Amino acid sequence: MIPMGGDQVEEAAAHASKALRAAVELDWSVKAGGLDWSCLETAEHVAGVLVAYAGQLTGRATDGWVPFEVAFDEGSGPDDAIRVLESTGRLLSAVVRTTPPDVRAYHPYPSGSADAEGFAAMGVTELLLHTDDITRALGVAARPPAALCEAVLARLFPQVQPARTPAEQWETLLWATGRGVLPGRARRDGWRWHNALSIPAGRVVLREVSPAAAADLAAGGPGGLRWIEGGPFEGTRRAAEMVTKAYASGVHRPEWGMFALVRAEDEVAIGGMGFHGPPDEEGVAEVGYDLAVAARGCGYATEALKALTGEALTRPGVTALLAVIEPENSPSQAVVKRAGYTRVSDRAENHAYLRRA
Repeated sequence: MIPMGGDQVEEAAAHASKALRAAVELDWSVKAGGLDWSCLETAEHVAGVLVAYAGQLTGRATDGWVPFEVAFDEGSGPDDAIRVLESTGRLLSAVVRTTPPDVRAYHPYPSGSADAEGFAAMGVTELLLHTDDITRALGVAARPPAALCEAVLARLFPQVQPARTPAEQWETLLWATGRGVLPGRARRDGWRWHNALSIPAGRVVLREVSPAAAADLAAGGPGGLRWIEGGPFEGTRRAAEMVTKAYASGVHRPEWGMFALVRAEDEVAIGGMGFHGPPDEEGVAEVGYDLAVAARGCGYATEALKALTGEALTRPGVTALLAVIEPENSPSQAVVKRAGYTRVSDRAENHAYLRRA
């Protein structure tokens, strides 16, 4: 799976430009496919969204949308619209490339903010989908690159089972956004994309790991992170492998997967923490964590577990969190105790600790 950033935004804008130029002589006053806007209005919407995303990041907006709009000049036609899309695509690409990884700006789904990768993925999605809306209405073929579709699905739709082959990536993205049908899957009438969570925890930040990043970690890569010496530790890579397998099987649930522990002061990743899956039928989810050796004994795990526990216990239907720890792992047992977990009946040969809502 490819990453998501400025290069992908430019690739999506180039795809849109090429596809739309094949229809530049046609009537853009007709309604775009499935929308109430004309084709020209749809292009104006995309340009406005791309600039809005760039504005959110550059303005570091945290409590709402930066209050401005983008509109084509009166009398603008298809060629003008394409030029604006090319320009606004490059604008968002440049902003994404220069935005630090710790910056998050307001976006409503799902938790009120998104990082630069998230805004890049949303920009790519807008370009791909609305280019298709326009070209379908005008009778022009415009199939986007499969790798771009794969990257969008892994970043914004981690709850969706991925396509089986590259040839099915575009159809899967259309299905995920309520625009198409897939054999064996019910049509989606309502949908929302998912931006990775970021949970502050004192000296560290818990950053939700996307399926794409998890796949890289499981394969021995850094997962897009800068790691402390000796990291990531083996437990973090095993957790990433669990996320990768769950995503491939269509059972991965955002917010109930893996988080990277990143030091706030220097953006260095020091470990992983997260869940073994969503809560069971009784509302209990199992939590686990792993730190690189160089980061142990500093209190990072306790701070992170307190924050993750507090956030998770506010989610609907959650009754408790469970931690299962080997008897000889006394440092880990001390962490869960400091985070408010209490000892309950053992699980097989391991000690079990519970924190109730």
